[in-house]
Amino acid sequence: MSAESVNTNKNSGFLGAVERVGNALPDPAVLFIALLGIVWLLSWLLSYITFDVFHPATGERIVVVNQLAGENFVQFMATMVNRFMTFGPIGVVLVAMLGIGVAEHSGFITTAIRALLNVTPQKLLTPMVILVGIVSHSAVDAGYVLVIPIGGVIFYAAGRHPLAGIAAAFAGVSGGFSANFVPSSLDPLLQGLTQQGAQLLDPTIEVNTLNNYFFTTASSVLITGLGWYLTDKVVEPRLAGTEVDGDENDLPELHPIEPHERKGLRWALASMVLGLVVLALTLMPADSPWRDESGTLVSFGAPIMQSIVSLIFFLFIIPGIVYGRVAGTMSGMKDMIEGMTKAMSDMAYYLVIMFFIAQFVIAFGQSGLGTLLAISGARGLEALGLPISVTIVGIVLLTGFINLFVGSASGKWGLLAPIFVPMLMVLGVSPDLTQAAYRVGDSSTNIITPLMPYFPLVVIYCQRYVKSTGIGTLAAMMLPYSITFIIAWTLFLLVFYWLKIPLGILSSYEYVPATP
Repeated sequence: MSAESVNTNKNSGFLGAVERVGNALPDPAVLFIALLGIVWLLSWLLSYITFDVFHPATGERIVVVNQLAGENFVQFMATMVNRFMTFGPIGVVLVAMLGIGVAEHSGFITTAIRALLNVTPQKLLTPMVILVGIVSHSAVDAGYVLVIPIGGVIFYAAGRHPLAGIAAAFAGVSGGFSANFVPSSLDPLLQGLTQQGAQLLDPTIEVNTLNNYFFTTASSVLITGLGWYLTDKVVEPRLAGTEVDGDENDLPELHPIEPHERKGLRWALASMVLGLVVLALTLMPADSPWRDESGTLVSFGAPIMQSIVSLIFFLFIIPGIVYGRVAGTMSGMKDMIEGMTKAMSDMAYYLVIMFFIAQFVIAFGQSGLGTLLAISGARGLEALGLPISVTIVGIVLLTGFINLFVGSASGKWGLLAPIFVPMLMVLGVSPDLTQAAYRVGDSSTNIITPLMPYFPLVVIYCQRYVKSTGIGTLAAMMLPYSITFIIAWTLFLLVFYWLKIPLGILSSYEYVPATP
């Protein structure tokens, strides 16, 4: 593949402008270093000003604290390590990834996806490719490197246009990034940042890891249905005149599941089901240790709610080990540790970003700037008199626009959560609803921005079949998905809000400050 063919049309039109502007932005880690410096500077300048802004819960005047003052700066230096070590999202994401890493390293996740697609009837090929793409988020990047190319392979093998298969898979993997009925590492990542943002206004507030679970589960049905219609009725018909001119010798093949893989998969799935049954049985007794002191399972104090990340860890590591031993892909504990190590090496960049996000978020809160901005912004929105529904739509659209330029989900929500979450809390909007709105906007525009890290890789997948495919070609092919997703998904969220359908476990739509 020549660099020239990959770059076809990339510098022209709106998408070309988006790419140029995005490339001019600093790396997310550098962005948060700059933001930390801005917080220090503003806290120094604004500390000399008295603001007529009062905390809605305590009634106390908001004061900006100079973070460059000797005592405060020394305190920053003394607590830098502890800030990073105790920053909420880090530990929960890494623990979940340890289990997922073993399942991915053993081949369990890869084989399960291949098996599912191999047995799918042709008439259900499109929705299954999309649904598998959605579920693949549980293995982080597995969808990009496995499901998307397989989508092209199975469409081509079925006599359909391979680019339509790639488009359907890409829509599920990336466009439906926040639609999933299987808990993944994305849930604790976003929840941790949401809670940190919420605690800028209310230090006692807690956000459940699965606070959007019911919404994301229902969204998986919505995205699968929309993607199915768009692929079969809009995208594939437009590709009818596009000739498949790739070298037949270079076209990938979908290999059948080997006997040892099939046996390993059966035992792994059996172990997963057995584990879930055992968990269900231990939850049932009224005096179950999983319950809180009042006998409730769905409270923040219930051990089962505090163990969600640990359960995700075991949900993947046990079948991963079983598959590896039965299929012969893992010979001992050394292989398990190797899988965990590989998963942690893949998280290196995440850790770098989260180090600087932790410093920024905590300094932003301690300076008082976060609370000042949130309350002032909320008062401005309140003065406009906009319905909450309109405000939520605005959050979705703004997130979708920013996503065109900042591809990192953790970096983007690390930037927006300290602003959006407390600001809307002042207006009575819960952190759960704000996070759900962010997830809709973040997912919908992933598939049309060349700045998404895997976008050029998907272009190369397409070039295996149609040599002339460029960035503009792929973006144009995915545009119907993006526009439809952001409109329909936003309306879907509003329906949840209007009907007060629970967004997730221990979630709410309204924020009511605790009585001081």
